[in-house]
Amino acid sequence: MSRRSIIAIMILMSIALLGVSIIQFFWIKWSLAINEKGFNNQVYQAINSVKYKLLEDVETKEFYQTYMHERKDDVHLQNILKGGNAWDKQQLEYELRNNLLLIKPDEFLENIDIKKLDEFLMTELNNQGIKIDYEYGIFSKQTQSFFILNGNYVAEIGDGSQMSKVQSSPGLRETEYKIPIFDLHDKDEPGYLYLYFPDKAGVLWQNIWRILALSIFFTGLILFCFSYTLYVIFQQKKTSEIKNDFINNMTHEFKTPIATISLATDSIQSPMIISNETKVRKFLAIIKEENRRMLRQVEKVLQMAQIDRKEISLKPTKININELVSQSAQHAELKVLERGGSVQVHLNASRELIEADQNHVSNIIANLLDNAEKYCPENPTITVETQDDKDGVRIAIGDNGIGIPKEALKHIFEKFYRVHTGNVHNVKGFGLGLSYVKAMVDAHGGRISVKSEVGKGSTFTVFLPFKPSNKDLIK
Repeated sequence: MSRRSIIAIMILMSIALLGVSIIQFFWIKWSLAINEKGFNNQVYQAINSVKYKLLEDVETKEFYQTYMHERKDDVHLQNILKGGNAWDKQQLEYELRNNLLLIKPDEFLENIDIKKLDEFLMTELNNQGIKIDYEYGIFSKQTQSFFILNGNYVAEIGDGSQMSKVQSSPGLRETEYKIPIFDLHDKDEPGYLYLYFPDKAGVLWQNIWRILALSIFFTGLILFCFSYTLYVIFQQKKTSEIKNDFINNMTHEFKTPIATISLATDSIQSPMIISNETKVRKFLAIIKEENRRMLRQVEKVLQMAQIDRKEISLKPTKININELVSQSAQHAELKVLERGGSVQVHLNASRELIEADQNHVSNIIANLLDNAEKYCPENPTITVETQDDKDGVRIAIGDNGIGIPKEALKHIFEKFYRVHTGNVHNVKGFGLGLSYVKAMVDAHGGRISVKSEVGKGSTFTVFLPFKPSNKDLIK
């Protein structure tokens, strides 16, 4: 898949996810608005019912007990109340109530029974299905303060003095749920009923959060799948590029020895060479060496295939790590000396006996030494050191080579990965050496780390335990 196609897919999927998110946002907003509208209607129905009950209660006290007592000698009024029709009674009571409210409205507030107010609120809210905590108060226009709060008198009308330590919350003062108690003109209205719900948001969300949670879950799942798909695409693209490089390297690595063998064979067949035993032996040695070279490359590929299939097994024996490191360093020194370099060996490990697969440990050290020599442009200086560790031995191999860029450090142990060497073009291989090293160190239950600085060299440190811990690979 081309880079342009991948970018197009990313853009289309991003637009689709953005569109779905916007639709969900507006759907949730719309649902909340519907819930809030329904809740508001229920609240206003409840507090209006409370208001009418308060009026009836206050009228009973004020109208029949006080006003009618003062008018007991009014024969016309008594005749209407006792023998008049229902319409006349209602009309008269309405007129008398309004007149009385206009004359002394604050007395109506004073006659509100807080116990009945509390009972009315609880009953009406329950009737509307509202069963959450609430705060309420009766606000006096005259004193510009609450004189009833949550079932407590807090001030006397007229002087505004505090009668208790009960304080109104900011939410109650700013609530949207407030109505005039007596339905008078605003300038004559003596008081208002305030109602506030601290947990209103929870009520509005209670029917939405499950759907919202599912929506977020499935959107997140789609986003995860989308991200994972992109990750797989990029990984496959990267793997494809690496494998192409591997095929190119393998072709080059095999082409050179094949060409050399072919040339040596043609030379041997020449009448001038075939009669010269010395030259024949020389060409046969070349053929043998090139054949060994190809065999080593094939073995590397086969070893990695075995590791991938988990078919590799360890055959641990007691080995002297100092001796093994010293032998490997001596073999590597021949190539280094030819290039005017040196190998410095420091065998500082005092507990030098470990149980490990000698063949694989030898290959680990050889691979690291080979890399140290290959990635030094000129006069390679390689240091090899063994050190004691709490649970095993550390082997550090350093060089003065070209170093490894920081962005490449996390990839160097990946299969087929090869660090770009800039102007150095003589470094050959399949990119399997460090991958093999990492796999074998892990198989022994060890660790490998690297420190590197571009232009100054690299140091690989391998820790091997006294006994391999991966029992599944031990035979």
